[in-house]
Amino acid sequence: MIAAALLQPFRSHKTALLTTYRSDGVTCVDTPVSIVVDNGRVVFRTWEDSGKAKRLRRHPMADMRPCTFRGEPTGKPIRGRVRLLEGKEAQQAARLLGRSHPMLQGWAVPISHRLLRYRTLHFELVPLDESADIENMEGCPD
Repeated sequence: MIAAALLQPFRSHKTALLTTYRSDGVTCVDTPVSIVVDNGRVVFRTWEDSGKAKRLRRHPMADMRPCTFRGEPTGKPIRGRVRLLEGKEAQQAARLLGRSHPMLQGWAVPISHRLLRYRTLHFELVPLDESADIENMEGCPD
């Protein structure tokens, strides 16, 4: 299945429930984040010292599902690889979030991050195609 089809349910939502995993790789933590769907990926932001940023540094795989503003799930989850955006990619992500969420992500979050002296990080989640066949069993446990 291609990324565009997997991300279709997210196009009508402004918030998604991001599920990140603690260092043990099993215990999960759900956090609602403001999102933008762009070219087969989901873009979101957080600050550098947040729990989700720390968890994503250790374990870059995450699940995401559409949700309400309060974090109540409204759709099926997708699994994806999360990557930290830097430079021009991060600037583009900030512009996309600001356009999609003018009051919250275009004004309130950037100002609060500046006032609190937080370093803002932008991430992208690219969905994995879990329907793809495994070509090789090398490295898989018996």
